[in-house]
Amino acid sequence: MFDKNKQLVSTISDDNKLTLSLKDIEMPQPGADEVVVRIEAAPLNPSDFGVMFSAADMSTAVQSGTDDSPVITADVPAKFMPALKTRVNKDTPVGNEGAGTVVAAGSSPAAQALMGKVVAVIGGGTYRKYHCVHVKSCLEMTESTTAMEAASSFVNPLTSLAMVETMRAEGHKAIIHAAAASSLGQMLNRICMADGIDLINIVRKEEQEKLLRDMGAKYVVNSNSDTFTKVLTAAIVETGATISFDPVGGGKLTSDILNCMEAAITRDVEEYNVYGSNTFKQAYIYGALDRGPITINRNFGFAWGVNGFLLFNALGKLGNETVTSMRKRVAEEITTTFASSYTHEVTLEEALQLESIKAYGKQATGEKYLIKPQG
Repeated sequence: MFDKNKQLVSTISDDNKLTLSLKDIEMPQPGADEVVVRIEAAPLNPSDFGVMFSAADMSTAVQSGTDDSPVITADVPAKFMPALKTRVNKDTPVGNEGAGTVVAAGSSPAAQALMGKVVAVIGGGTYRKYHCVHVKSCLEMTESTTAMEAASSFVNPLTSLAMVETMRAEGHKAIIHAAAASSLGQMLNRICMADGIDLINIVRKEEQEKLLRDMGAKYVVNSNSDTFTKVLTAAIVETGATISFDPVGGGKLTSDILNCMEAAITRDVEEYNVYGSNTFKQAYIYGALDRGPITINRNFGFAWGVNGFLLFNALGKLGNETVTSMRKRVAEEITTTFASSYTHEVTLEEALQLESIKAYGKQATGEKYLIKPQG
């Protein structure tokens, strides 16, 4: 009935080596509430790279194996090995999400209802040909939606929606988003424009600024401009934004954002307060594009917080009713609000070529890769 099954795995050995390879695995048999999905498309997201590359120094990467069974090896600096002890000598499947057709289903009504349907899936290990998942990890798509269109239905769409719902739940009224020209950033813009929410976009390049303005973004600020903090503060004055989301992590951007929030809030205050403004300012960091230290130059009083923002933790706080509504919206708007485009398509074998890794490993804005496990 099926072809052979294989999956992409990442392994760290006790001699400080990372190995990326393709493993032949058994064809899955679904339990009562499970389905087998023929994975036809799976995106290479920045969130996948933490599992895929871990702490390896990819400048040391070496190609070996064959065209049908490629192998990549790289050195892992010894200082990182203690933190990776639970991964040592274990094959870790890679891939957070993907989409495809349900080709086998368990006995439960919920599983049987998905038979033959195109579904998006989440839960890990999607860089494989056939994946067995629980029905709750599936998002049924509309009849006309293709697997390629549905491939990125969870990580970026739900993260961008979770940002908006977190803003609402915490009582803020506008958002600041850094690295805003990314696929997720463009999605967040479409959501905010549709929902009437002010969004301040921080970018690094003029072409990124043009991209967002051309799609209708009102507030776009270039962090490399000499007037960055002045323009950002002015935008915060207009919008009242007191919550930010930053995928960069390292450096002083988070500090700059919080200081600009404080400057906007206290612009008309005449009486000095040693504790700063009483308005709470929240900065969330949801990525690590810069793995360096987060530098905080605190001139924003005491009413502030800097926290990590992880999708599944955020969904847990928002509650089942909100999450169900979010998932429904994604399925209905996957080709519009939540549409993703890909600049390159690769097979599982091609994903383990050094040239491919050098390209998608850069995580460059406007460069998004899609794995097509079926070839």
